[in-house]
Amino acid sequence: MPNDNLATLDVRGPRFGAALTTVVLAAVLITGSGRLLAWQALVFATGAVAGVQRSPYAWLFKVAVRPLPPPPTDFEGAAPPRFAQGVGLFFALVGLVGYFAGPQWLGLAATGCALAAAFLNAAFGFCLGCEMYLLLRRAAGRTAG
Repeated sequence: MPNDNLATLDVRGPRFGAALTTVVLAAVLITGSGRLLAWQALVFATGAVAGVQRSPYAWLFKVAVRPLPPPPTDFEGAAPPRFAQGVGLFFALVGLVGYFAGPQWLGLAATGCALAAAFLNAAFGFCLGCEMYLLLRRAAGRTAG
């Protein structure tokens, strides 16, 4: 398991991944495709377990986008985006339950929540899951000290 306390990411990478996630989740809502949501859940699981830098979207970013100018100038720690992938995985799994076992509204609602978070990151650079991670870390620091 990678040490995310030391790893840093080009901030454009998670935003690129969030943009792809936004497109996939919008397509899920439009088509009602549980299979497409299962793909996104697999992407989230890879980012949460192996690290965001090892997800399929990160690979695509590394191959197709990062080599383009300008070179990266801003970096961030890998732990908050990894936590955010875990949050996305939770919502995707809840969505899968809704799409495959019912009720359908559960799949729509969970997918919509994940879509809203991905869109915030892609469009505005605001990572909701990352902010949750930081708030939890602060809360844990206060209770531990």
